[in-house]
Order: sequence, then structure tokens, then C-alpha cells
Amino acid sequence: MENFYLFVIMCILLIILPGPDTAITTRNTVTVGTTGGFKTMFGTCCALLIHTSAAVFGLSAIIVKSALLFSIFKYVGAVYLVYLGIKTLWGLKNKEVAATTETTVKNKYENQSCFKQGFLTNLLNPKVAVFFLTFLPQFVDHGTNTFLPFLIMGITYTVLTLVWFVFYIYLLNQISAFMKKPRTQAIFEGITGAILIGFGIKLALEKAHN
Repeated sequence: MENFYLFVIMCILLIILPGPDTAITTRNTVTVGTTGGFKTMFGTCCALLIHTSAAVFGLSAIIVKSALLFSIFKYVGAVYLVYLGIKTLWGLKNKEVAATTETTVKNKYENQSCFKQGFLTNLLNPKVAVFFLTFLPQFVDHGTNTFLPFLIMGITYTVLTLVWFVFYIYLLNQISAFMKKPRTQAIFEGITGAILIGFGIKLALEKAHN
């Protein structure tokens, strides 16, 4: 493996760039609380471990080289992101002041779905597979076995993602008083919903790499 420290620096820069994972983690942290944020984070990290395994065993190469498989992952992921965006916007339209009991039940339901949202948002994004296949080889000696280096780099990327989101979720929680004001939350959820739909459309228009 070459330039591991450079790899770590590049990973940090890429991880902190806003994307679908950040959008859905932010939404769930603001609307559900830190529990929802952490569940979303763990879902994302589990999906990253699957992408790591796919890269290690060569499945990512098959997905990227197969136009059909790439398209399937791309459109399923795009539809899911658009669905989450519409669901967020629709929730604003139908939002009503609920009793304490109703709010507790609603939050419990949302908590249960946060892991799945984080998991599917990352897993169904073929750009993550493309990233692993095109980025990781840049830090491996040519002609060497890629199994162990890919495994180490994939786990490193996942751990760095975990650390970043822990910091990010706690940061959101520190300003939760402001973020959880009904007016602020409505504006924020509206923006997040639009961003998720935008990411979904962008993903749907993404071309496979040859």
C-alpha cells in the first residue's frame, strides 16, 4: 500500500463533503434526535462495509463494467432518494400539532426506520461502488494482491465516516434548540427534501464509467 496518510487525508476531505448520506443523517437527527442520527449513521457504515466487501471480492468491478447492473443500481437508488425527498416534503404538508402520546409513537416509528434509510441510501448509490473501484487502486502498488490493501482502506474509510458523523450529530444536537423550533424545522425539512430529490435526479442522470 502506498501513501496511506495521504489516503486518510483524502478520505476526510471526501467524507465531509455534503452528499445524500449527510442529508438523510441531518434530517433524522433534527427531526428524531441523536438516536435517529446514530441509527442512520450505523446504517450508512454497514452499507460501506458491504461496498468494501464488494470491492475486495471484485463485485464492484462487475457492477461498474456491466451497463445493465449499473443502471439497475443507479435507478433503484435514484428512486429511493426521490422517495425520501417527497416523503419529507409530504410530511411538511400534513404536519399537525400532535399530543405527547402521538408524538412519542411517531418518533418511535421514525427511529425504527432511520437505520434502513441510512443503509439503503448508501447501498443503492452505485457512485459509492465506482468510488471504491477508482479511488482505492490509486494507493496500491501495481502488480500486488489487492485483497488486504482494499480491506484495510475500506475499513479505514468506514471508521473515518463513523467518527465524522459522531462529531456531526453531536454538533447538530448542540444547536438543537434552534434547529427544533417549528419554523426552523419546517424550513430545514423543506430544504432537505428538495436536496434529496435533487440527489436522486442527479444519480439517475449519472452515466456508467467504462
